[in-house]
Amino acid sequence: MSLIENLTPEQEALIPVYREKWRAIALSTERIDKEKAAEAVKAAYVAIDFGYEEPEIFFQDSPYAACNWMLKRLSPEFLENYLNEPNSLGSFFSAHFFQELSSILNQQFGIQVRKQLRNFFYLYNATDNPLNHEIFNDLNERFSTQLNDQIEDNSWWIEIQLNECFQPENYSNLMSGFDFCSSVLNIVHPQQEWKVFQSLIQECGWLFAYDDICIICDRPFHLRFDNENRLHAEGKPAIEFTDGYSLYSYHGVTLPEKYGKIHPQQWQATWLLTEENAELQRVLIQGIGYARICQELQAIELDTWQEYTLLKIDADVDEEPIYLLKMTRPSTGFIHALRVPPNMKSAREAIGWVNWGVDPEAFGVQT
Repeated sequence: MSLIENLTPEQEALIPVYREKWRAIALSTERIDKEKAAEAVKAAYVAIDFGYEEPEIFFQDSPYAACNWMLKRLSPEFLENYLNEPNSLGSFFSAHFFQELSSILNQQFGIQVRKQLRNFFYLYNATDNPLNHEIFNDLNERFSTQLNDQIEDNSWWIEIQLNECFQPENYSNLMSGFDFCSSVLNIVHPQQEWKVFQSLIQECGWLFAYDDICIICDRPFHLRFDNENRLHAEGKPAIEFTDGYSLYSYHGVTLPEKYGKIHPQQWQATWLLTEENAELQRVLIQGIGYARICQELQAIELDTWQEYTLLKIDADVDEEPIYLLKMTRPSTGFIHALRVPPNMKSAREAIGWVNWGVDPEAFGVQT
C-alpha cells in the first residue's frame, strides 16, 4: 500500500465543501425520524461489542426535556448510581468509532499530508460547537435547585450527564475529515464503523445513552446565526426547540430572556444602571448605541469644536467613566457617537485620537 504524501490543489479546494456539508448535517433543524434514530442507536450499541443489550429508547423534544424526564421518572438509586459511577455511553460512542476509523486512516498517510489533514479536520475545539456552551450552562443553572431536593451531594450530576451525552455537532470536523478521506482520497476504512458513526450524526439529536436506556432528543427547530456563525437573533430565540425550550444570544453572547425577547432597538439605556454583569453591559452598550445612551442618560457636555462634542456620562454604567465624542453631520442632522479614552481633555484632542493622532486642523474639509 503506497502512502499518500501530499494533497493536490484540487483536493485541497474540496476541503471547505466537506466541512460545510457536515456542519449543515450536524446543525440541521429538521425533525428527527424516530424510527431511523432508534435504528442508529441500536446499531451503535451492537457495534461497540461490549455485551450491552438493546436499550429501551425514549424520545424527548429537547435536552431540557430529557434532563427533566430523568429527574422526574428515574429512581433516586439510578440518579445516585450515575452520580458516583457515571455509566453514560455517549462519550464512549465517539471514542470507540473515532479510534477505529482514525487508526486505519493514519496508516495510509505520509507525514506531510497527515499534518495537513489534522490542521483542517481533527483539531477540535469546544468553541466549535455553538450549542454546547449555551445549553450546558443554562441546564446546569436550571436544575441546580431541583437537584438539591433529590440527590445528596448533587453538584456534579447534571454536569456529568451533559459532558458525557453524545452531541452530533461536536463531530462535524471529524466527519468532514472521514468523508473527505473516503470520497476524495479513496482511503480504505472500516466500513461498518463509518456507517454506524455516520448514522448517529445524521439521524439523532443529543443522546443520553446508558447501559439499558437511551434518551434521544429532537433537534432544535430554529437555529439563528450572525455572519460570523455565532449564535445571534434580535428579539427572538437563537436556539428554539419544539417544546418551547429556548435560548437567546447576541453575537455569540447568551442573553437572559428579559433582554433577548426584546429587539435591541427597544433596549433601554437605564438597564445599564442595574446590570452588574460586565459582558452583558458590553452587549447592551453595543445594541443600544452610544448616541441613544447619551440622550437617555443625559450625558454632560465637556467641550465642543465645530460639529464635535466631547461628552461624559456620570452614571455608573461601566468599570471606568464613559467619555464620548459626538459628531453631528450638518447636512442631515445625523448623530454618531464614538467612545474615547477617559483622559481626553477636549473635543479636538478626542478627534485627533479617533483619527490616529492626526490633528483636525490638518483635515481639508470637516464633514
